[in-house]
Formats: sequence, C-alpha cells, structure tokens
Amino acid sequence: MRNIMIEIEYDGTQFCGWQIQPNGRTVQGEIKKALHTLTGNQIKIDGAGRTDAGVHARGQVANFFMDLAIPIGKIPMALNSLLPEDVSIVNAVEMPQDFHARYSAIGKRYSYLIYLNSVRSPLMRNYGQHVSYKIDIDKMKDASKVLLGTHDFKGFMASGSKIINTVRRIDEIDFNIHEKNLEIAFEGNGFLYNMVRIIVGALIELGRGKISKEHIILALQSGNRKLLGPTAPPQGLYLDKVFYPLTR
Repeated sequence: MRNIMIEIEYDGTQFCGWQIQPNGRTVQGEIKKALHTLTGNQIKIDGAGRTDAGVHARGQVANFFMDLAIPIGKIPMALNSLLPEDVSIVNAVEMPQDFHARYSAIGKRYSYLIYLNSVRSPLMRNYGQHVSYKIDIDKMKDASKVLLGTHDFKGFMASGSKIINTVRRIDEIDFNIHEKNLEIAFEGNGFLYNMVRIIVGALIELGRGKISKEHIILALQSGNRKLLGPTAPPQGLYLDKVFYPLTR
C-alpha cells in the first residue's frame, strides 16, 4: 500500500469543519467521497488538524493509504476533478509507511485576519473579523511577547476540551499590516482547541483598552479563561502550514 500525503487548501465558509460528522458537510468527508470515487474503496484519511466550522486552510495536510497505481503527480488533478470548488488538493507526495499527518507533525503556523475599518465590508465577512473601533497595535505587539516560549496554556483553551496536557510552545507571533488588514501569525509546536482565537480575542480586547497586559500574564499563571474576554470568530482563522522534520 502507498502512503500518500496531500496538501489541501479550502474555504471553510460552507463547511461544518474538517472532521466527518453525521449531519453536516465537512472537508474530510468531501475528500473521502472523492477517494471512494477514484479508487472504488472506502479509504481512511487522517488530517493534521481539525479546523472548526468557518475556519479556512492554505496548508492543511492529510494522509491516506491506497494501492491504485496512479502517478503521484496526477493525484491532485484526479482528486480535484471530483472535489467541489471550495476544496483543492495543491500537492501530493508519497511518504514512508510510518508517516502520519497528525502524529508526525512538529509544528503548525496559523494566521488570523482582522479587517480594520469603521464601515463593514460584505466581501470580507467570511474571511476576517471586522473591527470598527480603534485598537492600539503597538500595545498588542508588546503584550503578545509574554506568550512566547513554553507555557501551560490551560487558560487559553475552550471549555469542554478533553486534552490533559495543556503545555505548548509558541515560537513566533508576527503582526503584519497591509492597508486596512491586520494579520497576526502564530507559529508553534502545537495549539489547543480555540487557542489562537482566544489569544486574538484577548489581544483585541487589550488593544481597545478593555483588559491589560497583566490580565494575559495572570491568565497564563492561573489558567483562568474568564480573564481574557470573548473568543475571536472563526472566519478570520487560517491554517497556513504544517511542519514536519524534513520541512522545517
């Protein structure tokens, strides 16, 4: 059997997330259907990350096993001919048998897009968070530095998560401004459920003066989620890249 890794781009607007659900359209489900049509078999597909409803991806990664003798370079075109327009396979690579999209990963990069304007944009409503009020980006940058390094991010995780080990490492947080768009990029060895969106929500609250840098520090120390304010909405979040030992 061949172990195939695929890189995937998708618009998450019309999806209930990555993971297959009983009642709801999912990215994993669409790819599984395409693989069944292509191979005639029910193929298990594993993703590197389980993005939520409305979250987008520029570089999601998944892998699956198949014995179909199709050249590796033709797999993206073959699958894309069977997939809907809001999902695309951008690359395929044949990997060693022990490669796993999730468990072989050593890091991820996410970005969050904020649209800064007093007037909302209908064209941006599904692809970023609209912020109509002034925010102090310099204060946001300064406060974000306390999150760098290895910490217990229990206070930055959505309630109801069953994850026991909540220690993660954030290597980089970058702020990029282009016209009216603010993009905040996060790179680290892993992220808890809703962690990036909770951080962004807290930084926005800080930028508008609703909370202080000390609130973020205390949330790190105490694990108290309530100190940080609302979670940023899903449509601004993008999974940009998944890192593996040979791609870092």
